[in-house]
Amino acid sequence: MFTGLVEEIGAVRAVEELGDSVRLVVAAPLVTRDARPGDSISVDGVCLTVVDNEDGAFSADVMQETLTRSRLGTYRPGSRVNLERALAAGARLGGHIVQGHVDAVARVLSRTVSEYWEVLRVSLPSALERYVVEKGSIALNGTSLTVSGVGRAGEGDGEVAGGEAWFEVSLIPTTLEETTAGELATGDPVNLEVDIVAKYVEKMVGD
Repeated sequence: MFTGLVEEIGAVRAVEELGDSVRLVVAAPLVTRDARPGDSISVDGVCLTVVDNEDGAFSADVMQETLTRSRLGTYRPGSRVNLERALAAGARLGGHIVQGHVDAVARVLSRTVSEYWEVLRVSLPSALERYVVEKGSIALNGTSLTVSGVGRAGEGDGEVAGGEAWFEVSLIPTTLEETTAGELATGDPVNLEVDIVAKYVEKMVGD
């Protein structure tokens, strides 16, 4: 389990093809300080298991299912990624409960830049709409963020509503500087994980 508070931006050192899977080697001086084989590290919001840790870099195997359901299949040497070690028992939960299980790959629709902060609008797959609410929590590339708005294309702009669903998050300078969110451009894919609490509530109410 993770909190969505990114500890370090790492860099992909190598992508080794293994048939129906790949082995990622990620340079990460901070999160590798105490990493051991078998430990979990969130890589852009995907929970991966450390295979080896050497010279300030760790390796992890990524199966085809994960490559298909996340943006990890797009990585190349030099790709920058958000990293977080698993939450230690007794530590503060500063973000929200993040499992490291990506629900969908969404895409950046737009960025609105102001003097000190930015608003990121991201597509919202229809199957996940019911889990996303204004002021709720969501994880983008492993970063815990607060939803600042939800809507559909056409709403409030004079067009016919009912188009693609979206949500927005507001990014403060710290988030822009200490995660890869500041590097995202319109059209970029992002790993999306909705709040697991919403899923459990739906299950209990449905039963």
